[in-house]
Amino acid sequence: MLVKTDPDAQPRHRGMSMLIAQTRDPKTREIPPGVTRGRKLPKLGYRGIDTGEIGFSDFHCDAALCLVGEEEGRGFLMATGGLEIGRVNVAARGVGIARRALKESAAYAQTRQSMGKPIAQHQAIQLKLGEMAAKTRASELLVEDAARAYDRGGRVDLEAGMAKWFATETAFEVATEAMRIFGANGYSKEYPIERLYRDAPLLIIGEGTNEMQRIIIARQLVARNPA
Repeated sequence: MLVKTDPDAQPRHRGMSMLIAQTRDPKTREIPPGVTRGRKLPKLGYRGIDTGEIGFSDFHCDAALCLVGEEEGRGFLMATGGLEIGRVNVAARGVGIARRALKESAAYAQTRQSMGKPIAQHQAIQLKLGEMAAKTRASELLVEDAARAYDRGGRVDLEAGMAKWFATETAFEVATEAMRIFGANGYSKEYPIERLYRDAPLLIIGEGTNEMQRIIIARQLVARNPA
C-alpha cells in the first residue's frame, strides 16, 4: 500500500512510501488488529477478479520488514514507475478482447442466416467485419511496438500511451460491433459477446484514462520533436 510517512515533506509526493502489510496472519489466518475487511464490490465486468474494501486504523507494521526498497519516501515514484508497463499490459488485454470478439463475429456471421443466406454475405456486416479486423491488427502492431520500446529501456510514455489509447478504444468498439452482429444473441449469456462487452470499458479507464493518454501522447510528441 502507498502511505504518507512524512506529512511535512516538500514536495508532498516525497513523503509517500510503499509498504507490504500482511492483512492476515500467515499461520492462523486471523485478521490482525487495526485491519478491517469490508464488502465485496459488485462490478459491471471483470468479475473474475474480486474487488473489495479494506481499512486500516491504528495499524502498526515494522518498517524494516514492510518497507519496499531501502529508502523511505520513494513510494510515489514506485507507483508511477509501473504505469508504463501497466499501460502496455492493459493495451494487450484490449487486443485480446478485440481478437476474441472479431473471431466470434466472423464465425457467427458465416452460420447465422438472413434473407436466405449467411449474414457474412450482406454488405452491412462485411463493412463491420472489415473495420473490426483492420483496427484489431493496428492495435496488435501498436502493442508490439510499445513492448519492444519498453524492452530497450528508457521512457516509453508516447508508445505506451498510443498503444493503450488505441487498443482499448478498439476493444470497446469491436465488442460493441460484435454485439450488433450477434443481435439479440449477443445480449444472451449463452454467447461470450456480452462478457466482452462488459469487460472492455474498464480498460478505457484503468492505468490512466484515455483522455489523459491523448494529452501524454501530445506532450511527448512535442518534447521529442522540438521546433
